[in-house]
Amino acid sequence: MMKTLPRLLSPVALALPLAATAAPMEINIAYVGFEPDHGPVLSNILPEPADAGLKGAELGINDNNTTGRFLKQHYTLHSISTEQPGEVLPAARQLYDQGVRLFVLNLTSEQLHAVERELPDDVVLINSGSQDNALRTEQCIPGMLHTMPSRAMLTDALAQWLASKRWNRWLIIEGNLAEDRLYAESLERSAKRMGAKIIERKQWDYNTDLRRTAQKELPPFTQADEYDVVVVADERGDFGEYVPYNTWYPRPVVGTQGMTPVTWHRVVEAWGAAQLQSRFEKLADRWMNSHDYASWAGVRTLGEAVTQTRSTDPAVLKNFILSDKFQLGAFKGRKLNYRDWSGQLRQPIPLVHPRALVSQSPQEGYLHPKTDLDTLGFDTSESQCSVKGDA
Repeated sequence: MMKTLPRLLSPVALALPLAATAAPMEINIAYVGFEPDHGPVLSNILPEPADAGLKGAELGINDNNTTGRFLKQHYTLHSISTEQPGEVLPAARQLYDQGVRLFVLNLTSEQLHAVERELPDDVVLINSGSQDNALRTEQCIPGMLHTMPSRAMLTDALAQWLASKRWNRWLIIEGNLAEDRLYAESLERSAKRMGAKIIERKQWDYNTDLRRTAQKELPPFTQADEYDVVVVADERGDFGEYVPYNTWYPRPVVGTQGMTPVTWHRVVEAWGAAQLQSRFEKLADRWMNSHDYASWAGVRTLGEAVTQTRSTDPAVLKNFILSDKFQLGAFKGRKLNYRDWSGQLRQPIPLVHPRALVSQSPQEGYLHPKTDLDTLGFDTSESQCSVKGDA
């Protein structure tokens, strides 16, 4: 006699009994973004979209509501994006006074500190904008989570790949902005960690228009003892776009230009990412970038925590997010979680050029007692943060 196997229930079907007894929940999430006018750059690069970050948060709300409707959860995004630095704090305070306690902040490091000082402790603050290493080491903001990777995570991801190629002699070229110096310093840290040798570190002085003179100016500028790779630190894009194919030695170019470590890029399509990309393009009529992804991940983190805890209490949510029980499906081939010392979201880092994914770090063979994702950025012994103690 044949036995009838029980039918497997879908996740939606499994959620229906819980939804039938669950009380309706209204969840309010704030997005505060600072989008300054970056001014003209010397290269004809595509400008950063004015709504970078905001559209990612909007998609995150849509995704939260897709899941939440089965559990009687309704999410509302309260968004403020400004190019005026003086409007950031009043906007955050206004949202708090309206009852919002969950914040995704696409802001600078200084603005993040100011918002934390302005708001009372009964909030969840997620940084989706600043890559500053100091926020994860010695200038920690009490209780803050980070979905945007640190510069150290990006440069470690790049350094691992270069080490796998045995391209261990680096020429570093940096711009003269503070952000370029910070990126170059992070490159030096990563080089030391991976056993690379910096042949020379040079600063571009911006005294020439490379749109006309790159072929003439850059070869002698990149003349040095022989190197394996040119590593560029030009976050704004003033000169780095002209470095490939104009170096003294015929060598690859990586860093902020050339092959680049990024939080997210349109060329990431594996692990279900193509579906995320498609939904974002339908919403925003453009490609998803790193700020969009970090803001989306911040909103989705809050949604996942609410779903699992059935609570909107900031302390309950933060404790769960920092626990071993939290997992975020984030289209990077791994379930992601947060470091309980710095509040940093562990995540693989794609290495891309404009039209293809080259690799994803951590590279094979880089081991760690807990997870190989902690080979990127600052491990617990390298950080003075204790965000779990602040939760």
